[in-house]
Amino acid sequence: MIPGRARSDGSDEFSFQYGRYTEGDRDLSGVDSAYDPIRVDNLLARGRFSLFDRWSLDVEYEQDTWSGATPIATAPLVFGGNRPTSPDGTSGATPIIEGDLFLNSKFQPLELDEHGDPAAANRSLVHTLSYASPETRQQVDATLHYTFDRAELSIGGGGSFESDYDSAWGTLGGAMEFDEGMLRLEGSLSYTHNETRAELSHDAVPYIDTSAYRHEVEIFPSTGKRVLSGDSDEVGLRLGLSQILGPNTVVKLGFGYARASGYLENPYKVEEVAFIDPAHQVQAPPGGYYAQVHALLEQRPNSRNEWSADLRLVQYVARVDAALHLSYGFYADDWGIDAHTFEASWGQPLGFGLTLTPRLRFYSQGQADFYQPYLISQQAYRTIVTDPDTGDIISITPFDPSLLPSHFSSDERLSAFGALSGGATLSLRLLPGVLLDGSFEYTVHRGDWRIGGGGEGGYSDFDSYLLSAGLRFDTSALRSIAAAEGVSEGAFHAAHGHSGEAPAGVMLAHMLGDAGDWMFGLRYGYTLQDGNVLRGTRTAGDAEIIAEGCHDIPCSTAPKSMTMQMIMVDVGYAPTSWLNLMLMPSFVAMEMDLDPLEGAVPDEHGHHDHETGGVGDTALYALLRLYAASGHELHAGLGLSAPTGSVTEKDPRSHQQDNGYTHYGMQLGSGTWDFMPSLTYTGAWKRLSFGSQLSGIVRLEDENDSGYALGDVFQATGWAGFALTRWLTATARGLYTWQGSIRHDYDRRHSESGPMDFPSNYGGQYVDLGLGLAATGWGPLSGQRLALEWLQPLRDDVEGYQLERVGGLQIAWSLAF
Repeated sequence: MIPGRARSDGSDEFSFQYGRYTEGDRDLSGVDSAYDPIRVDNLLARGRFSLFDRWSLDVEYEQDTWSGATPIATAPLVFGGNRPTSPDGTSGATPIIEGDLFLNSKFQPLELDEHGDPAAANRSLVHTLSYASPETRQQVDATLHYTFDRAELSIGGGGSFESDYDSAWGTLGGAMEFDEGMLRLEGSLSYTHNETRAELSHDAVPYIDTSAYRHEVEIFPSTGKRVLSGDSDEVGLRLGLSQILGPNTVVKLGFGYARASGYLENPYKVEEVAFIDPAHQVQAPPGGYYAQVHALLEQRPNSRNEWSADLRLVQYVARVDAALHLSYGFYADDWGIDAHTFEASWGQPLGFGLTLTPRLRFYSQGQADFYQPYLISQQAYRTIVTDPDTGDIISITPFDPSLLPSHFSSDERLSAFGALSGGATLSLRLLPGVLLDGSFEYTVHRGDWRIGGGGEGGYSDFDSYLLSAGLRFDTSALRSIAAAEGVSEGAFHAAHGHSGEAPAGVMLAHMLGDAGDWMFGLRYGYTLQDGNVLRGTRTAGDAEIIAEGCHDIPCSTAPKSMTMQMIMVDVGYAPTSWLNLMLMPSFVAMEMDLDPLEGAVPDEHGHHDHETGGVGDTALYALLRLYAASGHELHAGLGLSAPTGSVTEKDPRSHQQDNGYTHYGMQLGSGTWDFMPSLTYTGAWKRLSFGSQLSGIVRLEDENDSGYALGDVFQATGWAGFALTRWLTATARGLYTWQGSIRHDYDRRHSESGPMDFPSNYGGQYVDLGLGLAATGWGPLSGQRLALEWLQPLRDDVEGYQLERVGGLQIAWSLAF
């Protein structure tokens, strides 16, 4: 999108999109890996809002959760880095990245015969897969625009946050139009600072040589963690030119330059090096060599200069009322990579509010100068000198780095390959200004599809697909509809239940007013548990937790902190004035830190942080208005929760996907169909608003697909609000929650090292105080509502042993039309 061009018509928009990217299985040459391929769940919310005369704001929030197995290295097939699946369906905890390798006189790997002796040469390569713990990334962007008659200035910034990588940036841009808007020139400057804080796997550390980063790796004696730290900076320049050639044709030309410097490596990629020690060739085959393979963290240059150019054509074809989009992009850097991108799409209206947009994309790139699947070095990895009399070690001399290339990486993303993608988007106009999108894209990644040949071998080939769905709202169009129907701003608010403000954390507090009304909303929830482990209402010490927290076995670990983030989408429609239908999908991300218990049996996985995330459960509601008069309303909710959230998330404490299931509280859903009734009263008098709600969750199944069922839930809450201004209300409420313990147990292997691994340590009674603010929009923001609330725990009375709660933040935004 051209910065500022979309603002020329003064339209405001909001969109929400969910996508799932999934890779196919890698070719491991007959090895049946227990690891699932990479999967990414992505959420994207964007908003463009007019603030004041000539001022506008673009806001974007993105969250994605990664899980599955990814290549950690590339090695000869005969090395056998991928452990085969065992008869019970499991595989080894850590991929094999060090060991013995036999080479012939031409340094070609030799496979072993049935007696274990070197035989024929086999030059085949294979990726070595390593399971990565689920990880969630969150990104926020905001850009402020000021528009002149023929120009625009913008300033923005944002950040991206992960457990091991943070990034922050700022941008400054501008645009100017000439020839009565037929020609547009634009440019932008950006600066980005990145910080890597990667915890090296405790399972892999003994097998990975980190000597090149001895000054960047920090060891924490109290926990045994090894953290590799590195910072980088990037500056970028972007110039663009667009020309309207006629009533149906637009051409766009863009140029970009960026320079990055600092730590540019991937801390989880290694290069396997076959060290041939000239002094130890007793095991060498006749005329060949014996090598010891060791894994070194990759080493990339500490700077990168990148250049890009792109050309786009948009052609409207009036005869069929369609639009053709063609583009070509070129990229090159001083790492030796050059890339070409060709894209084409055709937007075709089909009638009945439907538009179909098929698209095709081809991408080709050359490899980086320092890309090497693996290396061979004719030197000893380590020379040990011992006392001939005592056998004591006198000295250890490591390998000479100068005998290796200055830079090396086996990251397949730096190799030469081609990728062909095909897909389509189907858009449906539900209402004027409201679009529903569904999209599918399939990609084939092949090494030999690189333009000009010379691509990577077939071992790196894989397929992937992307599914996405989204909603887009043109709020300007919705306001125009309301104005055309003669609805005043105050009446517009009142018709959508904004006269009595409910706190952000209360769901289903209001119903839509009239038949045909719609509502779209987003909710964000954040909860934090941290500090002491409780038994009932009191603090439990380590000795007590060890003895009693894990039933018949002693506990070795306990949770130190846990965070949970939830994003919920609210889509509501009123078929009649007394009935509302609601669809509420959810997306969750959780993180837990474990600490070993003092006095417990030592646990090598005692200090551990891990995450889960992805699609949560989906709720369906029918709201029935029972009474409405004189500022008072009573309505009932009948809800059903569908088990769309996973209950098969694995425990990454040993960094293997088959280690068993993770803690109950880290699963993404209940796994059962649940009935969710509610009864809500709301009222308003002058500047006061008030209300109460009773709600519950009843599990309709005795166990889920993993063998257990979460406990039932009952909640009672009451609130009051006071209008501080015409548009701002302060709220306060009390909340009581009762939750039952988990029924049954996992019916498959799972870790049992701490209280979080046992069903009896879930459930309890909780009391909270909520304080918040709620704002209703006016003018360009009419029909919108934004509320936030902090929930402060007042009392925890837990079943078994549980981590105490610190508090939670709730943010809710909605648009009614």
